[in-house]
Amino acid sequence: MIVVGGNVTTMAIEATSAEAYVDFRRDYQKHRYELIELPQDIHMRIMALMRELDLAYGALGFVVGPDGSWTFLEVNAGGQYGWLEDQGKGAL
Repeated sequence: MIVVGGNVTTMAIEATSAEAYVDFRRDYQKHRYELIELPQDIHMRIMALMRELDLAYGALGFVVGPDGSWTFLEVNAGGQYGWLEDQGKGAL
């Protein structure tokens, strides 16, 4: 997920190999990528976090469980996202 000002873009990355399931960076070619809508409650919490941390930009990581629960992993104030555009999904 990328936050720039008030704009949030969320891409799901589904690991489809055993290696990537443990660490998604290990097998980029076997992932499935999809731009998704962010649940409203998660969006509100993210914007509150960005305000609290006084960040205008952030690359955020989450894991979405089988039950649809979202678990926050990190916010990276210098995180990269250009590699996601290379997955053929267009501009983020």
